[in-house]
Amino acid sequence: MIDSSETLPLACTIMRGGTSRAIFFRAENLPSSRPDIEKILRNVLGSPDARQTNGLGGATPQTSKVAIISKSEREDADVDYLFAQVDITSELIDWGGNCGNISSAVGPFSINEGLVKAHTDGSITPVRINNVNTGKIIVAQVPVYGGRAAVEGTTYIAGLANPGARIDLDFLSPTGAVSGRVLPTGNLQDDMTLTDGRHIRVSVVDAANPTVFVRAHDINMTGTELPAEIESRPDILKVVEEIRGQVAVWLGLTMSSDRASTETPGLPKIGFISAATDYTMSSGGKISKGEIDLTVRMFSIRSPHKACQITAGIATGVASLLPGTVVAEMMTLKASSTGSTEVRLGHPSGIMQTVVHHINGQPDQVSKVSVVRTARAIMDGFVHVPKQLLEGLT
Repeated sequence: MIDSSETLPLACTIMRGGTSRAIFFRAENLPSSRPDIEKILRNVLGSPDARQTNGLGGATPQTSKVAIISKSEREDADVDYLFAQVDITSELIDWGGNCGNISSAVGPFSINEGLVKAHTDGSITPVRINNVNTGKIIVAQVPVYGGRAAVEGTTYIAGLANPGARIDLDFLSPTGAVSGRVLPTGNLQDDMTLTDGRHIRVSVVDAANPTVFVRAHDINMTGTELPAEIESRPDILKVVEEIRGQVAVWLGLTMSSDRASTETPGLPKIGFISAATDYTMSSGGKISKGEIDLTVRMFSIRSPHKACQITAGIATGVASLLPGTVVAEMMTLKASSTGSTEVRLGHPSGIMQTVVHHINGQPDQVSKVSVVRTARAIMDGFVHVPKQLLEGLT
């Protein structure tokens, strides 16, 4: 039995967005101090503990996330959305970038909470979202039913077994989200020397989040490996984190590559890529090279991602249309002259499609990147938090 003299209830909602899950809070129910918020989030999620037994976290980077929502004062936004990645093995909480999958749940949450009024005629309700982490605007087209965000639908996304109501997301002007430039280093490719003496070339592209791309064969991989196989290769995990750490220094996110894992585990994103090829998915199903334009294997907080982050997919789509990047060199696809180019990415759970909209047919001038997701509210309720963490708010 919970002793109410020691804990207080804190309202929250568990939302699934795309292939991730997060605890959603209204900002008004949390302290204004970031350190005080972090104490609450660690308690709620059950971190640091790789199993997160004592909290609501799901013991993976994809399910140890938080979204904090409030009405926006920006004229071009309806709500403000602050994202937090809660590490499962340390006390670190990363506020550096956005999560595209969780972005897809912000619209439904905002409508269900009354922060955005649903269209009464049952049509699509647009929700303009200001991602506070990056200062970028995302527009979600949310289907509604009975005044709430619709859940049932026929849209499948790779990485989920069940269909849902289709949500179209437009990430407006996504380039330079963190660094201010689509090419943070100023180069299409950069040389890097690893501690074992190997020389490799990488491309760093900032679109939705800064992301590092390396050729799979440059780190002795084929590019078709599944997460379980990658996790069984400590040598690969080590070299991927070494590459990511060096780029984190280039971006000014840490002073030492050795400290990147603890100081900035979420940014930059990183993945290894290969040309479109036939491969077997985690489910056992087959992907044909004719169905995709590129094969990608992304990482999330030092672990191989089971699918592909939306923000990484956006960065990959933009990078694929910038001639000279290691991504573009892997593809035969060229930017469409019509102003929008669909890029199909093959990942361990299936295919992610992104549509890159470029101004006047110029691939380096991106007006928006569009993706399709589904989302749903899983639970509304209260999580019990130690009284001292909430004192002064009641």
